[in-house]
Amino acid sequence: MANQIVTRFAPSPTGFLHIGGARTALFNWLFAKHHGGKMLLRIEDTDRARSTQDAVDAILDGLTWLGLDWEGDPISQVGRVDRHREVVDALVAAGKAYPCYATPEELTEMREKARAEGRPPRYDGRWRERDASEAPEGVAPAIRLKAPQEGETVVDDLVQGRVTFPNKDLDDLVLMRSDGTPTYMLAVVVDDHDMGITHIIRGDDHLTNAARQSLIFQAMGWTVPAMSHIPLIHGPDGAKLSKRHGATGAEAYRALGYLPQAMRNYLARLGWSHGDEEIMSTEDMIKWFGMDAIGKSPSRFDFKKLENLNGHYMRSTDDAELLAHWKTCLAHTDGGDAVLAWMADGENEATALAALPGLKERAKTLVELTESASYLWRQRPLDCDEKANKILDEGARAILADLSNVLSGVSEWAAEPLEVAVKAYAEEKELKLGKVAQPLRAALTGRGTSPGIYDVLVALGREESIARVSDQAS
Repeated sequence: MANQIVTRFAPSPTGFLHIGGARTALFNWLFAKHHGGKMLLRIEDTDRARSTQDAVDAILDGLTWLGLDWEGDPISQVGRVDRHREVVDALVAAGKAYPCYATPEELTEMREKARAEGRPPRYDGRWRERDASEAPEGVAPAIRLKAPQEGETVVDDLVQGRVTFPNKDLDDLVLMRSDGTPTYMLAVVVDDHDMGITHIIRGDDHLTNAARQSLIFQAMGWTVPAMSHIPLIHGPDGAKLSKRHGATGAEAYRALGYLPQAMRNYLARLGWSHGDEEIMSTEDMIKWFGMDAIGKSPSRFDFKKLENLNGHYMRSTDDAELLAHWKTCLAHTDGGDAVLAWMADGENEATALAALPGLKERAKTLVELTESASYLWRQRPLDCDEKANKILDEGARAILADLSNVLSGVSEWAAEPLEVAVKAYAEEKELKLGKVAQPLRAALTGRGTSPGIYDVLVALGREESIARVSDQAS
């Protein structure tokens, strides 16, 4: 397919998958899917000092958890250095790049002079027209692009509109360092061309790079991909999203108990919209996505909104699927291993699955759900919290002694008959239902709050429920 849309997500492996990067990946993925194209993944690991395999693994893990797939194997930029050098040699041979023998001291002096004169620090072109025969001994040259010095470079951005850059402000950028390593600017252009990238979608902090990279594309006679520079994500206070606002890594949200489909929906709505739609299936997002609906202003990350959206997805997700997500969350949270070990018993897993309808109605995250569900695996006698202990006074324990007998007499252990029996007891004793339900909840769960008590009774089963009530009875 000659005109197939090809996008790419190109993270640097210097840490986890940042939430801003996750949104960039999502936009690339949605755009490619919308057009029946493909998204490629490139690991921009030319900064060898800061790139780590752990970071690569974390990025792949984060994308996989979010459900964002890519075509083919991830491409390592550092593995393409020979190709990058080949392009630099071609530019030098064509007179479009040149060796620069300026020493680090000269470059520092150049920058300081520019600052003192109130000018932006730019390379002054001192080796642009000089012959290599004038080169000082023992100095390995960097290779610089012979950039146009007059006119302007135009970026027709699909989000920002037409952006123009005076060429006098775009100096002769370095393509290859004096140690023979290609720069990020050069590597990105070569890789985008060789990978057949048709559309570049990335943060607007790369907008100036777009002008410089366009010059390299043009020097090679290559088509410049369509560019889309999306505004960054800010925290609730309007400052750039950072650790002080809370979790900034995609994998942290998995551990905090968010569902991948909720994250996809929430991230898509950060800067992009489709009418007033707040809740969108992935299929809808693919169908509706386009660069024309991306705003030019930074979006604000609203943790409360994400939590509410996640609560919606938890309630609407099938129980078996939700159980799978719950296990994934447990595998990445402190203390989760013990719960997973408990669930490894098929009978216990069935108990957890049976409890999910009641649990998911009240929880906004899987972490909250784990806390609410903790009554399932806690050992007798239960260690009660402060609120439960307060409820379990002498009068409450007397009620529990009666309830132990009432529950023993329920023939069908199901929510409806249990509710009928408990309410009948309350009426008989002329007690408000709360006076009966609260001690029952505290005895069954060791907590002052819990899922609905009839759901709890059903999930625990007859034997365990009556034993817990008897433990607390006077």
